[in-house]
Amino acid sequence: MRASFRYLGRGSWLAQRDPRVKLVVAALFVAGVIQLRDTRHLAVAFAIALAYYATARIPLREVRLQWAYLTVVIVFVAGLNSVITGGRAGGFAQSEVHVLFVLPFGIAITAEAISLSISQILRFLAMAAVSFPIAYSIAPGDMAVAFRRLGLGDRLSFALDLTFRFLPTLVQEFSDTIDAQRVRGFEPIARKGGPLHRIRRLAPVFVPVTVGSLAGAEDTIDAMDLRGFGTGKRVWYRQVQMDQASWAVTAAFAAILVLATYLNLSGQSEHYLLPFLVP
Repeated sequence: MRASFRYLGRGSWLAQRDPRVKLVVAALFVAGVIQLRDTRHLAVAFAIALAYYATARIPLREVRLQWAYLTVVIVFVAGLNSVITGGRAGGFAQSEVHVLFVLPFGIAITAEAISLSISQILRFLAMAAVSFPIAYSIAPGDMAVAFRRLGLGDRLSFALDLTFRFLPTLVQEFSDTIDAQRVRGFEPIARKGGPLHRIRRLAPVFVPVTVGSLAGAEDTIDAMDLRGFGTGKRVWYRQVQMDQASWAVTAAFAAILVLATYLNLSGQSEHYLLPFLVP
C-alpha cells in the first residue's frame, strides 16, 4: 500500500484544521441531508456543501475528471430513476402525478419526476462535495491518527487507513503494469476496434494487477508483524488537537443535522417544487 490520494488541499484553511473534522463533518452532513425531501432545503444544503468544499482549495484542474464522472453518473442514475418511476418513488400516488409530456414508448415525464430528479441530484452532489476533502485535504499520514483519535482501536484504525489507500495503490499497479507491457512490445490499450476488442486487449493486465495487489497486501502484513504491531499498546508520535475553528465547524454541522432531523420528523421536508413546475 505505497500509494495514497494526492494531498491537494495543502495549506488551505480546511487542511489546517484537525483531520477528525473532515470525517465528522462528512458523517454529520450525510446523516442530515438524507433526511431532507424538499428541493429548496436540498438547494440550501448544496450551497453549504460547496462553501465548505471551497475552504479546502482543491484545484479544479486536478479533480475535474472525478467531478465529471460523478456528475454524469449522478445525473444519469437520478434522471433514469425518475423517468422509470414517474415520481412515484417520492411518495406520490398514480392519481397525484401531473404529466407534462409523453416520450416514445409511452414514457410519461411528470412534474413529480422532474422534482424528484432535481432533489436527488442536489443530495448526491452535496454529499460528494463534503466527501472530497477527506480524500484530498487530509495529509496521508494523518488518516490512521484521525480514526484512532475518534476512539477506534489501533487495528481498526490501520485497517481503515490501508483500505483508504487501496484504490490509489490499485491505480498505480495498473499504470505500472501497462508501462511494463509496453516496454515488452505489447500495447494493452487498443486504439481501434469495438468495446469487446478493447476489453480483450486489457485482459492480460488484470491478472498481474490482481496478483500484485495481493502480494503487496501480504508484504504489508508481514512488515507490520515483523515490527510487532498489535502485541502491545501503541504510542502515536503524531498528535492532533481540536482548535476553536475545528470545534465551531463541527458544531455548525451538528446543528445542521439537528435541523434536518426536526424538518424530517415534523413533516416539513415533504414539499417539492411542484408550485414552480405546475401552474
